Amino acid sequence: MKLSDFDFTLPKELIAQKPCSPRDHCRLIVLADGAPPAHKHFYDILDFLHKGDVLVLNNSKVIPARLSATKPTGGAVEILLVRELSDGVWTAMIKNLTGREAGKQLTLTKNWHAIAEEKIDDMLWRISFDAHGSTLRALIHKHGVPPTPPYISRIAKEKEYQTVFASQEGSVAAPTAGFHFTKQLMNALTKKGIIITELTLHVGPGTFAPIRTEKITDHKMHPEFATISDETAHIINTAKKEKRRVITVGTTSTRTLESFADSPGRIKAGFKEVDIFMYPGYTFRIVDGLITNFHLPQSTLMLLVCAFAQNIKKDGTDYVLTAYAEAIAKKYQFYSFGDAMIIL
Repeated sequence: MKLSDFDFTLPKELIAQKPCSPRDHCRLIVLADGAPPAHKHFYDILDFLHKGDVLVLNNSKVIPARLSATKPTGGAVEILLVRELSDGVWTAMIKNLTGREAGKQLTLTKNWHAIAEEKIDDMLWRISFDAHGSTLRALIHKHGVPPTPPYISRIAKEKEYQTVFASQEGSVAAPTAGFHFTKQLMNALTKKGIIITELTLHVGPGTFAPIRTEKITDHKMHPEFATISDETAHIINTAKKEKRRVITVGTTSTRTLESFADSPGRIKAGFKEVDIFMYPGYTFRIVDGLITNFHLPQSTLMLLVCAFAQNIKKDGTDYVLTAYAEAIAKKYQFYSFGDAMIIL
């Protein structure tokens, strides 16, 4: 198994630049029971989810994490906030700053500054701001912009780059599989008897970091903070005991559940750093179905989807790549604002 096994060519015009409107009218490929791909719309998931199914959402909310600043020399830098370590102290990715410039003051506005304290690793810096608490959060929200991916050629509006159920601030990238849900669709799912529950995984840039080694197992995931409540753990454990399906919305929800599962396959509530890397050959203990987007070739997200597809077809990678080829031929929209897939 090589990284090149997970490659495909995508025409640039199929990279979605804005979300579908209404969101649940995007297109949907259905991979079920090993059958050939079926082509639907997202609102058709009502036909594939059954009473008693548990649908697991990631309720993390994206912060306007991209900030502009200047160095003492006047040179421009871009700060991407990653994670709050303590009041006023964050890890961040900083463009146009070298490790030799540790200790430099960065000016965000006339009255707002940060110190680039130290370079932690190849990706991250530790920075400290001269504002704290609610004042700092207000400044971030006033001056920051949504950290939309580089393949989107415009800065998305804050509401565009957010799910309708987002409630817990902390992500620097959206859990994009949740984009397709509307409040109306969620009400319809509840009315049908589908149980909707939530967890939190704050998405960091490590989720999207490219795999740079041909040997897949050499890749290391950056940890992301996740939490599962007692209520959600109880709902999922009861469903597994009663042999009802647990269906995750997105790779983030999938990675969280599998990380919180013990050997017998039960979820234990709490919080932890999640750094699980899932690729073909992984044995899923909790997740029975996956709703996801179309991902970049050779990405950790693509490998997770191929791993999950092995649940329903021996050659899960070929099954997924065949579906991707059909999606390209039928001009589906790809990536964050693109169309969707459900695997059952």
